[in-house]
Amino acid sequence: MRNPFYKFTIKAVVGLAIVFGVHLLVLNLLNLPLFENRIVLSYVVNLALIIVVFGALYFFREKYKGQLGFLFLIGSFLKFAVFFIVFYPFYKLDNTITRPEFASFFVPYVIGLILETVSLSNWLNKLE
Repeated sequence: MRNPFYKFTIKAVVGLAIVFGVHLLVLNLLNLPLFENRIVLSYVVNLALIIVVFGALYFFREKYKGQLGFLFLIGSFLKFAVFFIVFYPFYKLDNTITRPEFASFFVPYVIGLILETVSLSNWLNKLE
């Protein structure tokens, strides 16, 4: 069996790259600026965070088998903390968060969360 961490990493990179392309296409069709609202940083940070969280869960799979759900929740807390530290102050500079600003962070976050949850579910179901 191939290493689930490497398999997940490939899925995450390809999946978020495709979603990033679609996101830019939608912005272009709506005549909105393509590379504003820290969109590239958001996709890169979300990709890095889901790979780190999945990697940590894979690394600790034997030692903390019964606590993997809690570790997953800690990873989700980490993602929210990064949002509030890195992105929120920038988005609130004008005292409002616009839809493109919200989508710049939320779209890669949700896609990453879905990829992570499905992959973890499949992987955990195969653990003894």
